[in-house]
Amino acid sequence: MMATEDTTSTFGGIEIPDIVRRLLTNRKVAISLAVLIPIVIVTALGETIAPHDSLTTDVANRYAGPGGTYPLGTDNLGRDLLSRVIVGGQSSLLLGFGATGVSLALGVPIGLIAGYAKGRIDEVLMRLMDIVMSVPVLLLGVLILVALPSNIFNVIVAVGAVFIPRIARVTRSATLSVSEEPYVLAAKARGESTTHILFKEILPNVTAPIIIEGSIRVGYAILVGTSLSFLGLGTGPPHADWGYMIATARLHIYQTPWFLLWPSLALLVTIMSTNVLGDGLRDVLDPRATEDNL
Repeated sequence: MMATEDTTSTFGGIEIPDIVRRLLTNRKVAISLAVLIPIVIVTALGETIAPHDSLTTDVANRYAGPGGTYPLGTDNLGRDLLSRVIVGGQSSLLLGFGATGVSLALGVPIGLIAGYAKGRIDEVLMRLMDIVMSVPVLLLGVLILVALPSNIFNVIVAVGAVFIPRIARVTRSATLSVSEEPYVLAAKARGESTTHILFKEILPNVTAPIIIEGSIRVGYAILVGTSLSFLGLGTGPPHADWGYMIATARLHIYQTPWFLLWPSLALLVTIMSTNVLGDGLRDVLDPRATEDNL
């Protein structure tokens, strides 16, 4: 395996690796994490911190504006919007991170094999990925969900499958760039197995572009999953979900704008935070890519 210099710096009186220091001092990473971490914590706590039960209706207070008992107002059934936005984020974030995990688990090995094997194996795998990528993202998700029962697990699998080709292509490109490095050739000369070379020699040295692509895919996965929920293929009623809330709110926009505003704003801020985080990670982990874009 290629040796890397383990440099450390002092940050707040604590010695930390240089890569961590650069991440902490990068403005994009710091701002995005400052926004994203509270969102993750609040949604993870869900019903524990929600002021009301997200499923409890109060017909007498339908379309109530923000203030008093209901800080963000109520929906068409008198349910507390703050509670539903908090709880609704659980499925959206679970879907975003879960789907990205699925795409990484399958896309990274495909990319490693294609980039290392080259030749006919590379050609076959990449043409298969091209076929999948030729289908529009949302349409592919719909086609997968039509054949599967509609639940959060199947939505995660469907959205994760959509992004496998993109992860695979990024991994393949990075693998091609290091597959002829001396440490890889030395592993071959030692008679190491293909599995060892792929996951012990190559993978540790191509993690930067994979991490960057994965962080960007989280936002896209949340958006695709929310779109599927908007179409009625995600978390079904009465459970809170940002996509389902937005789909329902558009029918009541004239009664109250708050019903549409809050889940849309939560979705916007979350996706923007993940995208900015991806940009910041690229600046820190792959500065050459940033320079190439200047």
